[in-house]
Amino acid sequence: METVPGGDALSRTLATRRRGRQGRGRAQAESLRKARTDTVAVRLNRWTYGANLNHAETEVVTPAELQPFDFVLVEAGELIPADGDVVDGAAMVDESAVTGESAPVLRESGGDRSGVTGGTTVLCDSIVVRVTSRTGNSFIDRMIALVEGATRQKTPNEIALNVLLAALTVIFILVVVAIQPMAAYAHAAQSTTVLVALLVTLIPTTIGALLSAIGIAGMDRLVQRNVIAMSGRAVEAAGDVNTLLLDKTGTITLGNREAAAFIPLPGVDHIKLADAAQLSSLADETPEGRSVVALAQQYGLQPAAAADLGNPRFTEFSARTRMSGVNLSWDNGAGCAIRKGAVTQVCDWVVARGGTVPPQAAEWSATVSQSGGTPLLVAVHDWDGPRVLGIIHLKDVVKDGIRERFAELRSMGIRTVMVTGDNELTARAIAVEAGVDEYLAEATPEDKLALIRREQAGGKLVAMTGDGTNDAPALAQADVGVAMNTGTSAAKEAGNMVDLDSNPTKLIDIVEIGKQLLITRGALTTFSITNDVAKYFAIIPAMFTAAYPGLEALNIMGLHSPTSAITSAIIFNALIIVSLIPLALRGVRYKPASAHDLLRRNLGVYGLGGLILPFVGIKLIDLVVSTIPGLG
Repeated sequence: METVPGGDALSRTLATRRRGRQGRGRAQAESLRKARTDTVAVRLNRWTYGANLNHAETEVVTPAELQPFDFVLVEAGELIPADGDVVDGAAMVDESAVTGESAPVLRESGGDRSGVTGGTTVLCDSIVVRVTSRTGNSFIDRMIALVEGATRQKTPNEIALNVLLAALTVIFILVVVAIQPMAAYAHAAQSTTVLVALLVTLIPTTIGALLSAIGIAGMDRLVQRNVIAMSGRAVEAAGDVNTLLLDKTGTITLGNREAAAFIPLPGVDHIKLADAAQLSSLADETPEGRSVVALAQQYGLQPAAAADLGNPRFTEFSARTRMSGVNLSWDNGAGCAIRKGAVTQVCDWVVARGGTVPPQAAEWSATVSQSGGTPLLVAVHDWDGPRVLGIIHLKDVVKDGIRERFAELRSMGIRTVMVTGDNELTARAIAVEAGVDEYLAEATPEDKLALIRREQAGGKLVAMTGDGTNDAPALAQADVGVAMNTGTSAAKEAGNMVDLDSNPTKLIDIVEIGKQLLITRGALTTFSITNDVAKYFAIIPAMFTAAYPGLEALNIMGLHSPTSAITSAIIFNALIIVSLIPLALRGVRYKPASAHDLLRRNLGVYGLGGLILPFVGIKLIDLVVSTIPGLG
């Protein structure tokens, strides 16, 4: 089984977004549908239970072509193409992409552990899967339905600004329309050119022209931090986030469980345990096995070459035996066998060879399990007999610095919630270590979606970070959906941002940039409104002074004529938009402050500035315009 070449997933995601499908659940489900076509399966034709696979007739097909009761062969490193049951063989399967459970699970023929899900990965061995679901009823189809039902709400700031701009536009249109009858009554009728010019200068053209620049600038600042945002609206929503949901596996943690510590039993040296653990893991190609070798290197041990060992006979990790190891023998007749694996299997191996298992092995293994980790035992059978040397502690490794970053989010008023498919013990241990405010264990995709909707129903804006197919519905529903670049294409398609560094704490930068975008837009909106107020004193008195000489008192600027006043206002309006573009692109500096302090700063700097600057600018332009024949 292999992936059909189709281009980089991120590029496809960005191309999809550029076609204007931000927030569209139906479009976001497209990459999930591709999971049925971008993967190919090896179908076994005319295969029967127990038949020799070497003589089976095979056919390469897409998952969409599979029907119930078809048999497919899935080998180590390949994706399971469809939901089904294992009917031959056994394998360890990584289901984290679709369930959120980080620990690999055993799937074998017969019994209660035969069910497999399409999109999961076989880590070792090979299995024959009998397809049980029709197209439309699989796990992927369930994710598609959830994604298509997800919708993003507009942010309060977005709604408020749209209402404000629409209201001001309507008011100014009514004012301009009403001016002509009044002017005709006063025998001071204005030309259509004058009225159009008046409308252009009075409606909120300044902020309207700058909104796009502000959004683009926010997206550009995120790019500088290795985050791809699909729209300025997504960046803006980040500035108002109240709740952050984080998937555990691959987001808070590194992904696969790794060996974190060697725990020797009484009387056993750390180095001896590390050496035995390393030797027994040389034939274990699973991520956990490789991590054991890496941990042993921290003790100064290097992987031994086969030529340096005594006629090694390796035992590869198997889903049936749940163990890996090596048998060594030397020319002098001495030898030993080393095994590493699940607690029950290693204990049985020691007892079967006449050894005994000390009570500390079971007690300390239980302590590791209760802490949310996974214990593996290491045992040896040599001239001293069979015995257990110690325990390997496998655990989800929390990413560096994440606890401090979550504390920063808390200081910004953002509540962090970890959601995971792991059990309660593991979820609690990781939540405490990572420093999140709350956690939701054994969460299904529906649970995540329901949690986001409850938060949104309470008036909160929710951000979600994730990397798996099971996260796609929640990413599509969240106001800010940040997909990890190491995640599935379905997650990237559903989110409205992609973090190229796959660092969940990057949300702090995203929130700060979002708040800066909001502050910048608020400052320029304040400037635009007060700027329009000042224009009244430039245009209205100049237009009607001839009919109503008393209005001359309002001509504070002392503009030369109605024609020069309107011309100067239009020129000033164009120049001010151009001059404010650098500020819109650079952004107003963000400093954590209360809403009251931000409002006072906006009124003091941009409100007062927007009121004074037109008086100065329009007057200076009028002095120039009045010297031009035909305009003065």
